[in-house]
Order: sequence, then structure tokens, then C-alpha cells
Amino acid sequence: MTNYNELNLISESYFNSDKYEITILSNASALLNQYLEDVSWVGFYLFKDNQLILGPFQGLVACTQIPVGKGVCGKCALEQKAQIVPNVHEFEGHIACDSRSNSEIVLPIFVHNKFYGELDIDSTSFNRFNEEDKKNLEIFINNLSQDLERIL
Repeated sequence: MTNYNELNLISESYFNSDKYEITILSNASALLNQYLEDVSWVGFYLFKDNQLILGPFQGLVACTQIPVGKGVCGKCALEQKAQIVPNVHEFEGHIACDSRSNSEIVLPIFVHNKFYGELDIDSTSFNRFNEEDKKNLEIFINNLSQDLERIL
């Protein structure tokens, strides 16, 4: 079971001395990959030019651009709210960057009250993510957003 208390305690102060966006996001994806159990991909999609573009991640090669409204990430961008998908194969319009992926959670990130991008996490297991994961990952994202707001 993921130790979210430890993960979020670390994330409260881990990035506050970094001054580069790419450094913060790269280490954030590595930290999540280190702490989260049963995940196959952890990373960020950033909102640029009215689409999502691939940011720092841990995992296999990924889709580089995702239109708003397409797939789980695109739906998150369109609605700007978290998406928990127990079985991605049942999600209409799912974009299969990795055919081994079976479940997914995507959470929006806001910086200075503007949609900045998303945290995307995949698992090869079905039903991997739940409301408890969402709640704790929102804490992580809040800590991350504060660090990004400091430098952006």
C-alpha cells in the first residue's frame, strides 16, 4: 500500500529550493514513480498551444501531443477535473500510448488559478486507482503547484 503520508510530507518541501520548472517536474515524476505501487507510467502533460504536450515522465515512450477532449487526458483537460478510469479499454476514445495499460488516473494542475497541465498515472492492473488515491494525489499536486507558482 502506498505511503501517501510520507510521500506528501516529502512533497511539501522537496522542490521548494529548485528554480527550474523542468527540474521540479522531472523529480516529481521520479518521486511518484518511487512511492506509488503497481504503476507503469507516471508523468505530466502540459497545456501549450491549446493542446496537451508531453512533459517529464517515468515509463515507456508516450504520446507526445493530445488534443483537448481526446482520450482520458483530453477529457481531463476539457472538464478540468480528475478522471479515474478502472478499465481504459471501456473508455470511449481511449488513446493507447501503451497497450499494456489497463487503468488510469489523471488529475488537473492549476498554477496561478490557470489550467497548467495534468498528472497522468497508468497501471497494468485493472481498478488500480480510487478516491483515496485521488484525494492524496491532489495534496501532492497542491504542493507541486505552490512550488511552480513560486518560479513561474
